[in-house]
Amino acid sequence: MGVAGVINIAMLTVAAAAFHGQSIGPLQGLDEAFKALGSSLGHGADIVFGLGLLASGLSSSSVGTLAGQVVMQGFIHRQIPIFLRRAITMAPALVVIAVGLDPSRALVLSQVVLSFGIPFALIPLLLFCRDRDLMGTLVNKRSTTAIATVVVAVIVSLNVFLLYLLVAGR
Repeated sequence: MGVAGVINIAMLTVAAAAFHGQSIGPLQGLDEAFKALGSSLGHGADIVFGLGLLASGLSSSSVGTLAGQVVMQGFIHRQIPIFLRRAITMAPALVVIAVGLDPSRALVLSQVVLSFGIPFALIPLLLFCRDRDLMGTLVNKRSTTAIATVVVAVIVSLNVFLLYLLVAGR
């Protein structure tokens, strides 16, 4: 995830430097950003932008896939063949490409869907880390658990608000 974060920071920094002070108007999507970078910085910049998006997406997908694999094997003792696992994780992206949906809208929707799963990871993690029988001497202190509970509550609340905004159409 660190690689994806560094790539995203680099892309935002380059875009801010390239577009600052230019009257190109608001960019409404990834395809517009691709074209604007190509016309502003030259043809190579748009290709590097596309490769950066691809690298960021692959990095995020691999982390998610590996985390899912660890959960499947460690907690519920199930194994899914690697080809099927890869096909399942790639299917949504391939459907978006095949159908021709707006990539920016699809990206936003995918992030909303992904954020919906965050509470399902954070809440059990919080409960596991405070369980002395499970964690032994590595159990969280009460103060750590209290702070973590507040952080989880804020994150879950923000996700609920995000879903509300999506449903309300704002």
